[in-house]
Amino acid sequence: MSNFLVQMFTWWNGATIGTRFYTWRKGTRVGEDEFGNVYYQGGKDAEGRTRRWVIYNGLAEASAIPAGWHGWMHHRTDRSPAEESYTPREWQKPHLANRTGTPEAYRPKGSQLNPEERPTVTGDYDAWSPGS
Repeated sequence: MSNFLVQMFTWWNGATIGTRFYTWRKGTRVGEDEFGNVYYQGGKDAEGRTRRWVIYNGLAEASAIPAGWHGWMHHRTDRSPAEESYTPREWQKPHLANRTGTPEAYRPKGSQLNPEERPTVTGDYDAWSPGS
């Protein structure tokens, strides 16, 4: 029962009841990414294009969408990653969701949350001081 209430009253936990109903009525499943997010299309948007949306696997976090699916969602391409056999180049890193606000967030040297000492200035920067 609590899972039903969470889905009924929150938009950040997967999909709302309205989105699930719209998906059931008008959606055609296009594919799924490696994180378990499921992509749909159906109906038309205000500009006459096919409407595209995602039902997240877990929290609704836009940075959890890999680059290929992001391009498809924003109509940069008509072919979804599910229709292509894309293999990443050896220099490409795997997609990571935004880590801001988590223990894995980037904290440069000198940050209040990083105990390492900030590198000393090398002379290419002079701090502003009033009157100079």
